[in-house]
Amino acid sequence: MDVKGKVAMVTGGAAGIGRAYCEELLKNGAKVSICDINEDVGVKLADLLGAKFGNTKVIFCPCDVTDYPQFQDAFRKTIAAFGGLDIVVNNAGVFNDRFWEFEVDVNLNGVIRGTLLAMQLMGKDKGGRGGTVVVTSSTMGYKPCPSMPIYTATKHALIGFIRSFGDPYHTNLTGIRVIALCPGMTLTDAIPEDVKLALLSPNFIHLWDKDVASQAPQAAQSVGRALIHVLQKAQSGSVWVAENNKSAKEVKFPNF
Repeated sequence: MDVKGKVAMVTGGAAGIGRAYCEELLKNGAKVSICDINEDVGVKLADLLGAKFGNTKVIFCPCDVTDYPQFQDAFRKTIAAFGGLDIVVNNAGVFNDRFWEFEVDVNLNGVIRGTLLAMQLMGKDKGGRGGTVVVTSSTMGYKPCPSMPIYTATKHALIGFIRSFGDPYHTNLTGIRVIALCPGMTLTDAIPEDVKLALLSPNFIHLWDKDVASQAPQAAQSVGRALIHVLQKAQSGSVWVAENNKSAKEVKFPNF
């Protein structure tokens, strides 16, 4: 897919990896709908990026991915503003096992809502023009992470969801590619300075240190560049990793 001229919406787009996604999409000629629960930050970012890339290229839509009507409204506002929709990046996420029910609702249910809305509004079988859905999972989505078992469960679930929905049956029916991008440790505000506040028990901190020992924290911009790469190259149902500030690489799974 050539990103230039395409219309994209990014959930959790106002900060961190989501902001990097929006910036890279705009740099590559896309039009972007920044969708986020944080309206103040989102509006300011839309103004900033609009001044840089053109006010007709970027909008902000309030979007709580746990609120189906508002999520649906963000899709409709995006389509109305730009005349269509080609790329949906389901990126909104929460990193806090202490609030695990909310974490599951955002990280898993929110992605399911966003993907099903994309199928309804973009699918060729529904009269749409097809497109691409990218889901932000994590390197914790394909390997165990003892310090964050519930967060890890949500990210593992996303990998299964994407690999299943990326089957040729679904892609041929809807004209929509479905792809997972798995960032490694990334420097954002999502992870608190005192990570013990996000763990089920502060006694898990030694597990956390072990889980992240081999990872070099990367800039969010590195993940933003990885998004462009997978949009250009990835096949439906594929899973890609972006870690240690290296180029995106496809994760290969065994055939059972």
